Formats: sequence, C-alpha cells, structure tokens
Amino acid sequence: MKNNPTTSTIDFNVNGIQHGFFKIPYSSNTSAWGSIMMPVTQFKNGDGPTALLTGGNHGDEYEGPIALFNLCSRKNIDNITGRVIIIPAMNFPAFLSGDRVSPIDNVNMNRSFPGRPDGTVTQIIADYFSKTLLPMADVVLDIHSGGKTLNLVPFSASHVLSDTKQDAACELAAKAFGAPYYVKMLEMDAASMYDTQAESMGKLFVTTELGGGGSTTPETVNIAKRGVDNFLIHTGVMTGDIFVPETQIIELNMPDARSFICSAHDGIIEPFVALGDKVECGDLVARIHSTKHTNQEPFDYFAPRDGMVIAKHYPSIIKMGDNINVIAEIVSN
Repeated sequence: MKNNPTTSTIDFNVNGIQHGFFKIPYSSNTSAWGSIMMPVTQFKNGDGPTALLTGGNHGDEYEGPIALFNLCSRKNIDNITGRVIIIPAMNFPAFLSGDRVSPIDNVNMNRSFPGRPDGTVTQIIADYFSKTLLPMADVVLDIHSGGKTLNLVPFSASHVLSDTKQDAACELAAKAFGAPYYVKMLEMDAASMYDTQAESMGKLFVTTELGGGGSTTPETVNIAKRGVDNFLIHTGVMTGDIFVPETQIIELNMPDARSFICSAHDGIIEPFVALGDKVECGDLVARIHSTKHTNQEPFDYFAPRDGMVIAKHYPSIIKMGDNINVIAEIVSN
C-alpha cells in the first residue's frame, strides 16, 4: 500500500510550543517540485488527552481560522495538560482562494474521507488526517460556518450515534462549546465526511455552524473563540472556567430530511421568514420569481414542519437544487 507523501515539520512527541507546517508535495505549472505548506501549531505539556482542532475545512468559512490563529499566538501553555494540535485552515488551498472546495482539484474536503494516499491533493490531505492525525486524537473540534452560499444561526452540533455513550459525550461537549443554539444534526450525505470518519474511530467529535455569507461578525468570532476555550476545558485538556452564556442555549433537532427545503426552480428569492423565526407547518417561507419571464407566476415554498428557521440561502439568486431554508424542531427554548 502506498504511503501518504505528507510530512510534518513539527515533532508530535516534543513538549512545548511548536509552529510549523504539513508539507504536501504538489507539482504545478508555477512550481515544478513544489509543496503545499499547511500551517500547524502544537501545544504539548506532559501527558494527557490530545485535542485536534480544525477550521477552514471549507475555504470560505472564517470563524474557525480566526479563532484558531488567535489560539496559535498563545505564549504560555501552563494551563494545558496533554496535547493540542491546531490546524487553522484544513483545506489550505481552498482557504487561500476563498472557495468552498479546493481550486486545485475541485474536490470538497468534507466529502473526501477516508481519503487516498495516491489521490488528488484533497484526498491526500484527508488520508493524512485519517491515518496520522485522528489516531492520535482523543477529542476533535471542527469549526464550520455557512460560507458564501448559506447563513445560519450560530450553533454547535453533534450527531445521532449508535454508541449511546459516545453520543452522550459528544452532545455534552457540543453544549459546553457555549453557542447560542445546539443542534442534534442530520447530514444528508454523511458517508464521506470528516465528522463520520472521526466518529467511526470512536472520537468525541463536535462541529459548528457559526453564521455565514462568506464573512464574519464580532459576535460569531467571539462565539468561536470562547467555544474553543470551553471545548478544551470541558474535555480536560485545559484548566479554567467555562464561559456560560447569559441566555439559555436553545436546543434543536433535525430528525429527518423534511428539515431541508430544496429549490426546484431557478430565480430570485423573496423571503418571508428570517433566521431564528418560528414557523408552523404550511407557513409560506419563500417565493421564487423567474428572472427570465415577467409573465410567469412565482413559485411558493412552505414550511414542511413546525420549528425554527436555522439556515437560509444567502445570495438572492438561487438555482434548482439549492437549499432554500433549513427548519429544525425546537426541543427547548
């Protein structure tokens, strides 16, 4: 079996603070024997659990990279016991270009697991995570937001897992992250996701969605920064006091595919609901007008269930197959 060509400039076994790179060979038109140099920082202070922290799984999602670049700048790790591996931009080529997927191979990092050591650049990175980084980790945090095409209420999330002990541990850690909302999350295509790879290896795994629109706000960045600290404290990697939000976390659930409202038309969206709105089954949520004909009747879309609007298509122009809204059931508020 072919070995993964990625090498690390940091030594995972050495105590202290290390800043370096994962070096992924990539021969291109502009660099014949070149490499992709993915930044990585490690904090290690004696024996203890290992936390693997990632942002930029999609390159147009920025709360994670900002929070993790902030964390990387720490000069003192006395309150850390164990090891923290920090990768601010997991899909580094996509992060540099500001795209959801890599401009090198047009592959979505979060649909590439477990990866291939002899595949495209994105598949090679996924394979390195699957075979080298995830086996070292005890707890995993992957920070997402909506990117350029979605906007979401800021939430942390875990998934329904068959192992009830693992399921409960992931849920507790996701709630400890301290976002305003917690979602028991349904994925439409989970088989090749980073989340699924980590969970299948028995890891405590937490993910997030913290806004979107291809940008950030002070609020969403602060949620991410506080959430990283909360996650490390909750999992025993770092000492300190967990930040508790002033308002109670709203718990939500995505029990089935009816949570997703998919567009069957091209056009321009007229919204009738906003993020955080409560809706009842049958409520009008959006109207899509044709951009090519003024004499065509618009198409109405209705809420398929009672609940809360937690995601919306961000651009006003929409294509057939795009997600219009996501509606989650309200568990507690």
